[in-house]
Amino acid sequence: MSFTVGVGEADFSALRNEDAYYVDKTEIIYELVHDTKNKVTLFTRPRRFGKTLMMSMMENFFSIRKNSKSIFEGLAITERKDFCKEWMNQYPVLFVSFKDAEADEFDVAYAKLKTVIADVCKGISDISLGETVNSFDAIVFNRLQAQTGTDADIQNSLKMIMRMMNAVYGKKVILLIDEYDVPLAKASEKDTSKNGYYSKMLDVIRGIMSTALKDNEFLQFAVITGCLRIAKESIFTGTNNFASYSVLDERFSRYFGFLEDEVDTMLEVADRKEAAIAIKEWYDGYVFGNSYVYCPWDVINHISALRYKRTTKPKNYWKNTSHNGILLTFVERTDFDVTGKFERLLNGGSIVQTISDALTYDTLHSTEDNLWSVLLMTGYVTKADADEEGDTVSLKIPNKEIASIFTDCVARYFTDTVNTDTVKKLLDALWEKDETRSGEILSGLLWDTISYNDYHEDYYHAFLAGIFVGRGYEVESNKEKGLGRPDIFLKDRKNRRAIIIEAKKSDKESDLDRDCNKAMKQIVDEKYGEGLYGYNQILCYGAAFYQKQAKVKLLTNE
Repeated sequence: MSFTVGVGEADFSALRNEDAYYVDKTEIIYELVHDTKNKVTLFTRPRRFGKTLMMSMMENFFSIRKNSKSIFEGLAITERKDFCKEWMNQYPVLFVSFKDAEADEFDVAYAKLKTVIADVCKGISDISLGETVNSFDAIVFNRLQAQTGTDADIQNSLKMIMRMMNAVYGKKVILLIDEYDVPLAKASEKDTSKNGYYSKMLDVIRGIMSTALKDNEFLQFAVITGCLRIAKESIFTGTNNFASYSVLDERFSRYFGFLEDEVDTMLEVADRKEAAIAIKEWYDGYVFGNSYVYCPWDVINHISALRYKRTTKPKNYWKNTSHNGILLTFVERTDFDVTGKFERLLNGGSIVQTISDALTYDTLHSTEDNLWSVLLMTGYVTKADADEEGDTVSLKIPNKEIASIFTDCVARYFTDTVNTDTVKKLLDALWEKDETRSGEILSGLLWDTISYNDYHEDYYHAFLAGIFVGRGYEVESNKEKGLGRPDIFLKDRKNRRAIIIEAKKSDKESDLDRDCNKAMKQIVDEKYGEGLYGYNQILCYGAAFYQKQAKVKLLTNE
C-alpha cells in the first residue's frame, strides 16, 4: 500500500504533487469568503498547527498566476462548483511570510526582512515590465529586489506591489501575510531600553501593515496569521472590517489542527490503527473554541516514524520547535508565586485564570494573567472545558508531550538554581552519617521545588539525581550494581568513597520509617554495595518521601 506523509512540508502544491497524505481543510476558503464580510482576518494559533500550509493552500486556490485545478481535485472545496468558477485562480495574490525575519540584533533582523520582501519581488518580477505599471513604482520595485530600498520603500512595499499587481491584472489583490508577529516576538525577547530593538521593529511592522491594510483601494481582502493578536500597539488601528479569531473562538476552530476522526482515518489508511490511544495521550487535548484538536506537526511526525518502525514509541516532537523560555520566565518570577499552580497542572489538575487574547509583546510579562494568556495562545496550556466562555477559564496541560516540556523546564530550573551551599551541607551530612540533618535538608529542598508526576517514585529519583549532578562527583542513576539497580550511586573518586541511596515513595507520613527500612533491605538483598573494589568507605542510605517530606536512614552492620 502506498502511503506517504510530508513531514515539514508547508508548500501545498508540492504536498499535493508528491501525492502525500493531506487532511482536507479546504472548506475554510468557502466559509471565509462566502460566509463573512471580513476585509482583514487574523488567525492566531500556536506554531506547528498548520498555519503556513493553510496560507499556501489559499494562495494556490486564488492566484491568477496559477492553474490549480489538478491539485485541488477531489478536495471538498471543488464540490462548490459555482464558487470555484468565481474564485479559483481568478485574483492576483500577494503572499509574504515574516517567519524568518528574526535575529538577536535589529540590523540583522531588518536585513532579513528586506530579504523576505526582495524574494517576494523576485517571484513576481515580470509585473514590473507591465505597460500599465507606473514607471516610478517599477523603479522602487527594482530597488526592493536589489535590497537597496529606503526605509520608506520597505514600509510602503506591500501596498506598492499590490498597486502594481492591480495595474497588471485589473483586479484587486488578495493579501496573505503569514507569521506577521515573528519579528516582534524575537525583538521583545532581545529588547533592552538601551538598544530600543523592540520599538524600532514595531515601527517597521506597523508601517508595513498599516499602509497595506488601512484604506488600501487595491485590497480585495487580507488573511493574516500569527501566534498572538497585537492590540494596543495600533498595528491594526483604523482597519475596516477587521476580525480576529484566536484559540478562544468557536468560528474556524476546526481548521487548525487535526480532529479525532481525521487522525483515525489517517491511521487506518496508514495501517497503524493500534497507535490511536498513544497518539491521543501524547498529541491530543488542545481545545480551540469548541473543537478538540491534535497538533498536526506531532501526528505527522509520529505516523511517519510508525511507518518506518511499527513499534516506535511516542516522543516529544514539539520541544525544539518553539521557544520554551516563557516557562522559565514563570518559575523565575519573584513577584508572584506560581508553584502551587504549576504543581496542580503537572499532576493532572486544572487552574482558573483570567485570560485575554489581545496582548502586547512589550507587556507580556507585566502580570501573571498576561503570562497565563501567553501560555494559552502558544499552546502550553489549553482550556479544560470546550463549553467555557468568558474571560475567566479553567486551564490544563493538554497532553503528555507538553507535560514533558513543563517537567524538563521545571527540573532544569531547580537543578540550575539550587543553592550550592545547601547541597554542600547535604553532602557533608551524608558523609558524616547525620541521618536527621540529611532528612531535614532534603525536606527543605523539596519545599523549594515544583513537584510533578503526582509524587511518583520516579519524581523522587529524578529529584535526587538533579541535586547531585554537577557537584564535583560522578553520579550514576539506576545503573546496574550487584543484582539490581540502585537509585543513586555517588562516587567521590578523589577520596575513594561512595554513597548509595535507594529511595521509596510513602503513601502516608507514618510510613516513612517503614519505607526507609524497605529501601535498606533492598540494598542488602540486591547486594548493591558488593563488588565495588578500591573504595575505603561505602555508605548506604534508605530514603523515603511523602509529598514534601523526607526521611533518611543509614544502613549499618549492626
